[in-house]
Amino acid sequence: MKKSKLFIQGSMVLAIILVVNLLSEVAYFRIDFTEDKRYTLGKATRSILEDLDDVITVKAYFTEDLPAQLGYIKDELRDQFIEYENRSDGNFVFEFINPNTSDELKQEAIQNGITPVSINVVEDDQRQQIQAFMGVLIQADGQKEVIPLVQPGSGLEYEITTSIKKIILKKKPKIGLIESNNGVTISAIPQLIQQLSVMYEIVSFNLSDSSEVSPNYSCMIWISPNDTIPSADFDKINKYLDRGGNLFLAYSNISGNLQTAEISSKPDIGLKDWLQSKGISMGEQVVIDAACASVTVQQQQGFFTMNSQIEFPYFPQIRKFKKHPITVGLESMMLPFSSPLNIIGSDTTLAISALLQSSEMSGTQNTPNYMNVQKKWAEQDFTAPNQILALSIENMGANDGSMVVVSNGQFINNGEGQRVQQLDVDNINFAANTIDWLSDDTGLIGLRTKGISSRPLESIDDGTKSLAKYGNVFSPILLILIYGFVRRSSVQRKRQKWAQGDYS
Repeated sequence: MKKSKLFIQGSMVLAIILVVNLLSEVAYFRIDFTEDKRYTLGKATRSILEDLDDVITVKAYFTEDLPAQLGYIKDELRDQFIEYENRSDGNFVFEFINPNTSDELKQEAIQNGITPVSINVVEDDQRQQIQAFMGVLIQADGQKEVIPLVQPGSGLEYEITTSIKKIILKKKPKIGLIESNNGVTISAIPQLIQQLSVMYEIVSFNLSDSSEVSPNYSCMIWISPNDTIPSADFDKINKYLDRGGNLFLAYSNISGNLQTAEISSKPDIGLKDWLQSKGISMGEQVVIDAACASVTVQQQQGFFTMNSQIEFPYFPQIRKFKKHPITVGLESMMLPFSSPLNIIGSDTTLAISALLQSSEMSGTQNTPNYMNVQKKWAEQDFTAPNQILALSIENMGANDGSMVVVSNGQFINNGEGQRVQQLDVDNINFAANTIDWLSDDTGLIGLRTKGISSRPLESIDDGTKSLAKYGNVFSPILLILIYGFVRRSSVQRKRQKWAQGDYS
């Protein structure tokens, strides 16, 4: 009887497993517990896939048996492709190809723009180098886009979706970069141009060479003009905004020189009065913040000169962001030598919102001034919290133009010649998100910043540090004493029972 019952129960379990396996062939689901939902397709991706008219064909050229630290990339990519396939109603087809199996496939991959990279592997207890392919070719309707190297930690969904959108995009919106008045040129912002050129056509624009700013520009960018701006140029910008145009302005009143340690306000070029006409005041102070980046300084230690990292409050680091489409997914931005912005306008038709602010422990310093890298900063130095460093203005003019102002012109400027520098990725993401928002194309913003890139430790006060330090030392001793007391009490109770003849 027992054997018969066990047999029936075993058969039922096997039947359930079989049914579940069969159902999983036609339907499946995944639960994504990651904070940024990196394994769940975003709304923009789903919308693009559902509206596909042409079949997207994807070839992933991947070498087999990659080292463990790289092998997972292929599995993640395959899972991502399956999600795309399920959402595309048959318009997304993919295959994986191992080019290392033949010279013909290697040549095919290279001709498609996917070149091998050298990777160190250990085989037969020996370190060797292999040529590995880790790229993706995306094709549709005679057009193609290439991801030459899928890197660990990269935003897979953003790269794939933007490649698809570039293929199906018939005409790119036009963005103008105002280079007149000695403003920043296209060659000085390669990181931003690389981001924007995916979806936009970026062209140089000179206000003095044109009678007006054409409404065909979905957005204008103006970064760090240095020369006096004629009133005629402001008139052209005003007319453009009145017709529903959009402007991204990045400019600071402050100039900081790390070589001379001098901070000074820049000469008035006309922007201050123009911004005041829009309800914004840009101060001539410099913002300082206890939440800041570090700089490397040389210090003398005896006979030796050593480089040390010192926190530098003149380089505010923004880690808390206002809720806005532009700031979605941003984690850390650095805005060196920034001016405070103030909202002064009384025009109730304008919608003005703060986008970036300094921390609770921040303040301002008057200029001109000198920086002292050896200064011991104290709490009383930071008495003006939450300084506005960037804001948006909507409903400008009869046709609802929009503008975003950042009180810093260097945060997206890579420089030129010998002074080129790589910038924080979220600085570039913020600017690219701003252009998307102003151009009314916010779909890819959430994808661009998907993935955790920075997790700085939160600062804690000295009292909390001391509590944690002494807690780690004394809590194990206290737990042992508590255990000993409980144990001793238990033994005493048992002995009392035994003395009374109770051995239960």
